[in-house]
Amino acid sequence: MHLNSLDRRRFLRGTAGFALALPAFETFSGVACADESGGGNRTSSPRRLACFYLPNGVPMPLAEDPAYQDWSWFPHGEGKDFKFTKCLDPLESLRDDLTVISGMSHPASRNNHGHHNADQFLTGGAIGGGGTYENSISLDQVYAAHVEDQTRFSSLVMSTDGGTGPQRKAHTMSFNSEGRPIPAENKPKRIFEQLFVKNDGDAAQRLALSRSVLDHLMEDARSLRKDLSKQDQESFEEFLGSVRDTEIKVAKSARWMDLPLPTVDIDHLNLEITPEDPREYIQTMYELIYLAFKTDSTRVATFQLAKEVSKGISDYLARAVGLPLTHRLSHETRKPDGWKNFGTFCRFISEEFGRFASKLKSTPEPAGEGSMLDNTLLLFGSASSAFHLSRNYPLLLAGGKSMGFKHGQYLNYAGAGAFRGGWAPGDTEPWRIKAAGEDLPLSNLFVTMLQRLGMETDAFADSTGTISEV
Repeated sequence: MHLNSLDRRRFLRGTAGFALALPAFETFSGVACADESGGGNRTSSPRRLACFYLPNGVPMPLAEDPAYQDWSWFPHGEGKDFKFTKCLDPLESLRDDLTVISGMSHPASRNNHGHHNADQFLTGGAIGGGGTYENSISLDQVYAAHVEDQTRFSSLVMSTDGGTGPQRKAHTMSFNSEGRPIPAENKPKRIFEQLFVKNDGDAAQRLALSRSVLDHLMEDARSLRKDLSKQDQESFEEFLGSVRDTEIKVAKSARWMDLPLPTVDIDHLNLEITPEDPREYIQTMYELIYLAFKTDSTRVATFQLAKEVSKGISDYLARAVGLPLTHRLSHETRKPDGWKNFGTFCRFISEEFGRFASKLKSTPEPAGEGSMLDNTLLLFGSASSAFHLSRNYPLLLAGGKSMGFKHGQYLNYAGAGAFRGGWAPGDTEPWRIKAAGEDLPLSNLFVTMLQRLGMETDAFADSTGTISEV
């Protein structure tokens, strides 16, 4: 990457070979002049996509279970008249900016065991439950190929455990055009450094010895500030503050990444992990996506919040809410407070997703219209619902109002009489039970998303149409 080939106003340059990507400013886009002259010709806002995956399903107690009212993941009611349970009520302030969806899944994987699903959540590939493995391109990479020439990075691929992981239990949501997994990055420091262009061999070492990369950029920052409008100066100071805060979080999250893991027994309690470690780590990863989007370094991001089953750093995410191991929560729902414990963890996940979406909503689109959330489409979900069940995926679609998405609703395609999860003692596990009805293909939603993102396409994987209700 050569800075000379890029717009001077997109980067701060400093000593030691550093350059920090900047958000767009009205001062240099012609927007301010157009508005003052009455022309109103604002630059078109970028369209972004971010996808998030939560493995191991969600709480789905039976309707007769006392925990159903509070801890069933899906809302009560439907359409515009719905009520969040405690699993999702941290999203109440975003109610008009999101849609909850049930009754969708990928047809090729509906009979898979739930722990074999991460690989196909964004692909719809017929990966099967064993034997021959063949996947296809993921939703994010289809859109990344469409916009990759407009940003420094085609996409940001992230996960808590990093790398690719084994087949059918991937650590990444993203797959290329040949169906091969794209390694996910899980170290915030490495992701943070992608925001900096290093053009000499000593830059990385100097950054490691510095308190903050901003220290190397302040001279150019002072020079740039003089050229900015008053409104842009305020945005600039807020942006620099966000970068400084993220640097601090990155440094703190290093402790989480460096904690030793048990090599034999995952049930051994790692007493070094505090509630702050996993919560701060998740917040930092979301913050990095925010900065990448705000600087238009990329318009596509994926973040897999954990991996299927255990034996990894992500199995300690439940420590954020005082519970020992994440994966075990989905297996212990029949124990006293089992649904409550599982739901409390999902509520933590909702809180942090909501924090990220709210920050996008409160941030005006740099040199564009609306908020960043209006121009960013967020997909959150799991390819399991009830215990190991590969149907009726729990899904949230948020943002993208400038793309024509309608929100403030719960779309219950599963229907009132459909099997929604939970099982009584002695019953067969849900994933072994024949489906009472057919889910809609999730790929129909993917086609709708790609079209609203600006792509001319009418098919993805095994799609049969589009979804007009969103």
